[in-house]
Amino acid sequence: MTYQPADPPASGLALPERALEGVRKRRIFAIAFDLAFVSLIVAALFVVLSVLGVVTFGLTWLLIPPLFPAVALLYNGLTISGPRRATPGMRLMDLEMRLVDGGRTPFLNAAVHAVLFYLSWTILTPFVLVVSLVSRNKRCLHDMLSGVVVTRRPD
Repeated sequence: MTYQPADPPASGLALPERALEGVRKRRIFAIAFDLAFVSLIVAALFVVLSVLGVVTFGLTWLLIPPLFPAVALLYNGLTISGPRRATPGMRLMDLEMRLVDGGRTPFLNAAVHAVLFYLSWTILTPFVLVVSLVSRNKRCLHDMLSGVVVTRRPD
């Protein structure tokens, strides 16, 4: 499993028009669902770590600050690199993620994509979608940098 950088401008996956139909809007809903789901997981783990912190004299409280980034990274990395190629939110919205050559996204690419996604949304907020308005295959900047493309699931 090696990291695959962004595709050169002349290369890329040739996609049928249906594969990109409504992808931007579907991704927004998928992101909202996934953020809510990750937040619920983090909240449950927060409660568990807080209670265990009393028993361990505060040692488990050291795990609380990196909790959200760790859960989000594992959530995205494991679900996107899995057999369904999508997070639960993406599956709900009929989306999947692949490498630009059409192959399955390895864990490392999915994890890099997650880190770039959270950084770009934190810094650029909605402007992250502007790149998808002018890019080929409706890809966001973090998609390009991590060498992936998000499409509708094939029928």
